[in-house]
Amino acid sequence: MLKNTELNSIETSENNDSLERSIAAVASAMSDASRVKILCALMDGRAWTATELSAVADVASSTASAHLSRLVNGKLITCLSQGRHRYYRLAGNDIAELVETIMGVSWKRISPPETRAPRQLRNARTCYDHLAGEIAVKIYDFMINEGWVDSGGTAITPAGLKQFQQLGLALDPKTKRKACCACLDWSERRFHLGGDAGAAFFILCEQKGWLSRVPGFREVHITNSGKLAFTRLFNISR
Repeated sequence: MLKNTELNSIETSENNDSLERSIAAVASAMSDASRVKILCALMDGRAWTATELSAVADVASSTASAHLSRLVNGKLITCLSQGRHRYYRLAGNDIAELVETIMGVSWKRISPPETRAPRQLRNARTCYDHLAGEIAVKIYDFMINEGWVDSGGTAITPAGLKQFQQLGLALDPKTKRKACCACLDWSERRFHLGGDAGAAFFILCEQKGWLSRVPGFREVHITNSGKLAFTRLFNISR
């Protein structure tokens, strides 16, 4: 008969194995170039149809359907039904952060990286629900240097909270996501502002007309008023 200590050891081992199996399942769900293309397309924060995603992945509709089922079962994306139509989107902010981090790690293995991404996309784009690219990295660097966020990018400082309020940034005090985080930028291989603060900043920029999205793509255009505002607020040269 097994002793209590032996039973506890077995239970602990099983729990550890469960976590390892879960990690392996996530990695397996992402271990296909077509599924990665689908996840990257969904990084624009919109909901896409299966037909649109099959075109992005450059696969047949039946193949895309199998890939989408795999991603849904892996809890990486969700399926939304609206009438006769079905739409797919990332399962949440944590999945977007995972995809962006993997992009950053993978980008280091591409040489030379400068030739692989359009200049417009490197300049400014969406990272799920916040701003990414060279502009976003410069804004984040300014916030770090001015002490708006702590050195690790994990928290907004009292001074930063005051500055955000002056900008008109609407932060959610009851948010279940990270209030602020340093999100690894895959093209710049440095950090930009993520979390609830990053999402709120993107909304503010849209509302003030500082940027505009390119329909159907992650690319973002910085408007003339946006360039003026970013120069004034964050000392970013146009």
